[in-house]
Amino acid sequence: MTVLSLSKALNEGMRRAMEDDPKVLIMGEDVGKLGGVFRVTDGLQKDFGEDRVIDTPLAESGIIGTAIGLALRGYRPVCEIQFDGFVFPAADQIITQLAKMPMRSLGAIKLPVVVRIPCGGGIGAVEHHSESPEAYFTHTAGLRVVACSNPADAYTMIQQAIRSDDPVIFFEPKRRYWEKDDIDTASTDWWMPFDKARVVRPGSDVTLLAYGPMVKTCLEAATAAEDDGRSLEVIDLRSLNPLDEPLVMESVRRTGRAIVVHEAPVYSGFGAELAARITERCFYHLESPVLRVGGFSTPYPPSKLEEHYLPDLDRVLDAVDRAFGF
Repeated sequence: MTVLSLSKALNEGMRRAMEDDPKVLIMGEDVGKLGGVFRVTDGLQKDFGEDRVIDTPLAESGIIGTAIGLALRGYRPVCEIQFDGFVFPAADQIITQLAKMPMRSLGAIKLPVVVRIPCGGGIGAVEHHSESPEAYFTHTAGLRVVACSNPADAYTMIQQAIRSDDPVIFFEPKRRYWEKDDIDTASTDWWMPFDKARVVRPGSDVTLLAYGPMVKTCLEAATAAEDDGRSLEVIDLRSLNPLDEPLVMESVRRTGRAIVVHEAPVYSGFGAELAARITERCFYHLESPVLRVGGFSTPYPPSKLEEHYLPDLDRVLDAVDRAFGF
């Protein structure tokens, strides 16, 4: 077993993928000599060279466009978007080309491109540096959208993303980059399927559905709820598209209550899709409406206000109280 932080687990996962396949490339702003602003790619250019770890111009559209061309020639590019809010200049390439081209070609064209996006707040940064843009991409057919929440998943899921023949949007919770865990890097026996959710804490009274940075917050809420005699089941969704519906629905039918938690604004967020699907499939099992906990419908605030903006343990527990109030 090796103790790795989430950022180092991503680094080791990409290193393993590059060792296994010479067609794997890493591209992005400052990913080479600097090792990325969060040092996720630290040391990779030194070990694999400037032809495989490429410092690009500050042009996200150009990064993704170049990656699409490389993928058409048989490479497997891994693109880093330096901060979540910087992905929007690349949205045209991602939505109109990367997501569409495989279907447009009736599957004849594969685009194995991974777009890594550090996401969410909690680091004292301002707008463009603390966004949660997952709903834009889950709404875009043709993209796999995944989110790791811990070092072990970071290590396995980045390798699975790189191996996938589908384009993958890979969200990394930047506020969790420095959290550590034991990882068995010598075996693949413990790896979970790429598109499966995980029950990270069993419970019987309420299902908490979260992904990325909010999984830890929900686990903390579940521990706190024990004092009130409430048993909260916490599910880490891991894959947002495709969604592991069977596991989600089984849990909600058993607990009778569901709360979706994410950092993105509640209005038209990914939680709205989850709430709709749960209501459609579990209506007669529900003891209360599906509730959502998320950010407010405002642009991301100044750093001194982000603790008020972001969902926390108290807001999750308040939603639990409301779920029991019906």
